[in-house]
Amino acid sequence: MRSVTTLIGRGVEFVLFCLLAGMVLMVFGNVVLRYVFNTGLNFSEEMARYFFVWLTFIGAVLTFAQHGHIGVETLVRTFGRRGRLICMALSNAIILLCAGVFFHGTWLQHEINASVTAPVVGISMIWVFGVGYFSALGIGLIAAYRLLRIVTGRMTEAEIAHFAGEFEAPASDAKDLSR
Repeated sequence: MRSVTTLIGRGVEFVLFCLLAGMVLMVFGNVVLRYVFNTGLNFSEEMARYFFVWLTFIGAVLTFAQHGHIGVETLVRTFGRRGRLICMALSNAIILLCAGVFFHGTWLQHEINASVTAPVVGISMIWVFGVGYFSALGIGLIAAYRLLRIVTGRMTEAEIAHFAGEFEAPASDAKDLSR
């Protein structure tokens, strides 16, 4: 299971890299065209904005998967194992609820967004705002999986410590300061 999630994570990282590289190329290219040749590409401004939206929402899923979002670790550190598990369960249940609301809101707006086209590039706006489906499903599935692991008692001590902000860098990342 771990290798599948690692493969998916690497795929998402590659998509984020491509979006960021595309954004940089479009914006930089447009700046060069405007200042050197006194012209520009209209579509690059609009597509750079859309890439930024996709980058943000897809990045939120990856950040959630890697426990990168802000947490209230000061409070959680004061609890024992049981209190930390309760906090983990509550936070993941709330996140799952919010992901459900987000998915439902994207679903309600789907028809409207599908019928509106972008002013310059002419694509359906569902290609822009439809990233809400990916974000809601990704975050919701991760939260549901974490809840399942908490309820079934398969949450490891390392994961609980990571949730509480008590994690250490792996040995390969630590610098040898004895020299």
